[in-house]
Amino acid sequence: MKKSYTIIAIILLVLILDQWLKFYIKTNFQYGQGFDILGLSWAKIHFVENEGMAFGITFGGSAGKLFLSVFRIIMVGVLAYMIRKLILAGESFGLLISFALIIAGALGNIIDSAFYGVCFTESTYHGSPAEFLPAGGGYAPFLFGHVVDMFYFPLIDTVLPDWVPFWGGESFRFFKPVFNVADAAISIGVVSILLFHRSFFKEPEKEEKSKESLSFTDGTVATDVIASKEGE
Repeated sequence: MKKSYTIIAIILLVLILDQWLKFYIKTNFQYGQGFDILGLSWAKIHFVENEGMAFGITFGGSAGKLFLSVFRIIMVGVLAYMIRKLILAGESFGLLISFALIIAGALGNIIDSAFYGVCFTESTYHGSPAEFLPAGGGYAPFLFGHVVDMFYFPLIDTVLPDWVPFWGGESFRFFKPVFNVADAAISIGVVSILLFHRSFFKEPEKEEKSKESLSFTDGTVATDVIASKEGE
């Protein structure tokens, strides 16, 4: 039970942080507005929205948006079932936390897709910040809301030298995607599983031991093996 409460607490903490920050950005910033974090040019708050997957990846227009929203909901249900089974199986706490982060991140972006279109006015360039629960209704129907992103870390922003094949003289920026707390939680959870819990994906080895191989410490074989040999 202690593990269950801790997992629930982690999910709620990530969700609260994710939604609080999205709400603050949505209601206080114009689309595209932002600022440097601690005055650093490579660490920014930059408000954008996306209709698709994590890190601003899009997926197949309106039909793809609906499919993605439904798929996320189904996957959260599957992951919740898995984490319950993992707790009962006594899996490591690190693996449980990794799955909890993935669930929390998926839920955070599901809330955006499901409710933000209904609850907010649209965010636009050079316009006013979005209004929460507007009298005239939101900017999109249920499950068609946009996901709010705000973290932007262009660690490298330069022009490639002319001698670089194919891309010489062109601008190069790393890291370009804008993301949110939910995206970060999903990424940390997935990377943690791949780096530290790869044994989770391995099937347990089947140990097939013949009765003839069973023996006591004094070198004598088990009595059932002896009996079977005497009956031959």
